[in-house]
Amino acid sequence: MNLSKQLQGYRLTTAEILYHLPDHPGVLQSFVWQELDIAPRYPVLNNFLAFWARQIEGKLHSVRVGSAALISPSEMRHGTLLTLQ
Repeated sequence: MNLSKQLQGYRLTTAEILYHLPDHPGVLQSFVWQELDIAPRYPVLNNFLAFWARQIEGKLHSVRVGSAALISPSEMRHGTLLTLQ
């Protein structure tokens, strides 16, 4: 993952995209997409979905999005120092 993007606020974003199969429009298929993106506007995902709408035959049904920061503040933990002899 690109560290500089993460430091700029990008988060690991996963989207489950449900779409209609072109030959069987009554059947839904699932596609999982994952990239670094910026919540809550998700410009990278929106560009991908715009590409999908223009270039892919399967009509979009719905998109479920989740994201999580990969870099978070570190935690200090106090432990026991063991001395080896």
